[in-house]
Amino acid sequence: MDYLKTVVPSQLLAERGSNLVVINPGSANIRIGLAQHDAPISVPHCIARRTSQVPKKNVQDQLLNSQVTTAQHMERERAYDIIASLLKIRFLDEEGANNQYPQKMGRVDAFPPQSNNKKETVIPWTNVFEKSTSSSSEEGNSLKSGEFSTEKEGNANEETNLTEPKYREHIFGEEALRISPAEPYCLRRPIRRGHFNISLHYPMQQVIEDMHAIWDWILTEILRIPRSQRHTYSAVLVVPETFDNQIKELLSIVLRDLCFTTAVIHQEGLAAVFGNGLSTACVVNIGAQSTSVMCIEDGVTLPTTQITLRYGGEDISRCLLWTQRHHQTWPPIRTDGLTKPIDLLMLNRLKESHCHIREGEVEAVAIVHSYEEGAPPGSHKTRLTALNVPPMGLFYPMLLVPDVYPPPPRSWFSDSEDMLEETWDFPRRPDMSDGYLAGGGSGFYPMWENYPVFQSKPKKQDAIGLADAIAKSILSAGRIDLQRKLFCSMQLIGGTALTEGLISAIEERVLHAIPSHEAIDTVEVLQSRTNPASVTWKGGAVLGILDFTRDAWIHREDWIKNGIHIGSGRKYKDSYFLQAQTMCFTNS
Repeated sequence: MDYLKTVVPSQLLAERGSNLVVINPGSANIRIGLAQHDAPISVPHCIARRTSQVPKKNVQDQLLNSQVTTAQHMERERAYDIIASLLKIRFLDEEGANNQYPQKMGRVDAFPPQSNNKKETVIPWTNVFEKSTSSSSEEGNSLKSGEFSTEKEGNANEETNLTEPKYREHIFGEEALRISPAEPYCLRRPIRRGHFNISLHYPMQQVIEDMHAIWDWILTEILRIPRSQRHTYSAVLVVPETFDNQIKELLSIVLRDLCFTTAVIHQEGLAAVFGNGLSTACVVNIGAQSTSVMCIEDGVTLPTTQITLRYGGEDISRCLLWTQRHHQTWPPIRTDGLTKPIDLLMLNRLKESHCHIREGEVEAVAIVHSYEEGAPPGSHKTRLTALNVPPMGLFYPMLLVPDVYPPPPRSWFSDSEDMLEETWDFPRRPDMSDGYLAGGGSGFYPMWENYPVFQSKPKKQDAIGLADAIAKSILSAGRIDLQRKLFCSMQLIGGTALTEGLISAIEERVLHAIPSHEAIDTVEVLQSRTNPASVTWKGGAVLGILDFTRDAWIHREDWIKNGIHIGSGRKYKDSYFLQAQTMCFTNS
């Protein structure tokens, strides 16, 4: 205790955070780093594996996409008109009548760059061949001396010329997103819409293998923590609220495959509160592919307040493309954010640079890049319009058409060894149906169709807007004094939270979403003390460093030997009180 009174915070971080790795996996990016660092390393959470499959898929999930139906298209146009009336801009039908002259667009490849803005630079294709040290050094020497290959040198280099370049077997991170569609690679994302990306085309085993490969590459190549040294490190896993029994697989990856000595789990909502130094807040986590709302009171999460929404920042980027094409401001290029990851990367950069929320017409001159198969990237200068409409899709989700990349069925995550709820017990519980037992009751086997829905599970509200979800979440907290406190303690996290004008838009619309009979007339979004995109990672680092007893930490040997056991009071039952006894397991 005396140590805590005298220690300097920087000293505490240096002493206890040097061997503590904080991992915050997401659908689009993974934030990872040592707890003693000020900020994490953010890496696109994806891997591209070389494939010989014919016909080749650029993206593993592209067969899951559903086409936009006529009804969805009509609802999207109605949502646009509603937003247009709120923002005081022209409606869709007014655009066609008033737009007598098409937008002027032109290629700017021949002109020197006029801006140093990183967001507008051309994204280069990834070199998919393995680097050869000897050949690259020889090439560098020849370029320095200005020598070129001659007929006499041909015989000496004949053996080298006959050697074909070798493809890299797998490519990680942003390099994986920048692979040309002409190359024999298929992009995989282990997490989709806040869940393991399990489908008929992407089985669980491949998902786990890809996740292990990505994390191992980051630890080895970026953090410089080789496998031989990881037995001296511990891991803090900060997971989304959408995770449930998938956490067991994450623990196996961290402890069994990556060889960390101990590990602990914390939820993103709780970690965000600690990352900002708060104790009570309504945490609104706007991720790349999903959004969640969760209320925290005095450092304890309230399970009945959790709401998950099936849209996020990437949906805003796709909506930006639809809006510009509708207004004929997009160049005549084949941009596809679903099957060409590099196009989505470009759209995300345009969204971050130009999209914000305010009334009136919002336009900007931007450089749009084209990435055609087998051709170098091209640049097109154009004037983008209605840039305040796409982020408003958070409040009117039908504008985003979130059915693209639908989440896996909930039944796919059924697990007889559910770590987050007491869904199994021996002897057999009376509320279990016959579908649970296979082979005449001799063994325990979960049947997907009969998996029970427990009342403790929070309800998922996919079709409502963000303001309605926040109001619904806080009003379900119960006490009026707590509701008032939460409405004045809203916290936005995630990369999309940096959108200009979003805070005032949320405050205004949440206030209007509160029913008139509720005695609440004040709402406020608290200013984040750290980067909203990494506050969950920072909170995980704080929780890991300040956990001196480590009673709930799981040791590698115990996890591999014992795993989960039945009949112990230490088995964790409620995923919403992770700070009390995180993912507790049994030591026989």
